[in-house]
Amino acid sequence: MDLYDVIINRRTIRKFSQKPLTYEMLKKYVNAARLAPSAANKQPLKYKIINEKDMVKKIINLVKWAAYIRPEGDPKQEEEPTAFIAIAADKNIKESGFEADLGAAAENIILSAEIDDVGSCWMGAIDYDKISEVLNFDSNLKLLCVIAMGYKAESPKEVLMNNGDVKYFKDEKGCLNVPKRSIDDVLL
Repeated sequence: MDLYDVIINRRTIRKFSQKPLTYEMLKKYVNAARLAPSAANKQPLKYKIINEKDMVKKIINLVKWAAYIRPEGDPKQEEEPTAFIAIAADKNIKESGFEADLGAAAENIILSAEIDDVGSCWMGAIDYDKISEVLNFDSNLKLLCVIAMGYKAESPKEVLMNNGDVKYFKDEKGCLNVPKRSIDDVLL
């Protein structure tokens, strides 16, 4: 599969098999993030790999899943992610303005994992303070997001957006459908 196909076929995953990801795989994804573009080449982002079961469980309890289809979209215990990668900004390097850096780094993690058939969910509906505490982040680190990760146990599909409705939904077969705007709607 070439990169374009990886991008076109990637979907957010919220149900994972329980086969663990290795630390080396997760480190590879962080390495891909490390090499992402960075404004003024400041490189303020730092990463924390979370793959020990007890730590993963602590993080799971501090995130919210699939708001449009709660609680049906929440993973059951046997579908929970097996790892997370937390992304933080080091305010000693750069005080603010790391949104573009975050986007590039997170997407590099997500796409490099997708090539390995590892699913991910980029999460911002999280308890930033409690997660920072659980991860023992120093005060100079500002948590920006966590990415839930694991081998896929679902196959969401893209559907064309209908009347501007962005809400994802499950169809009669239980498959998650994710509305996307058409190319004609986004191309100026």
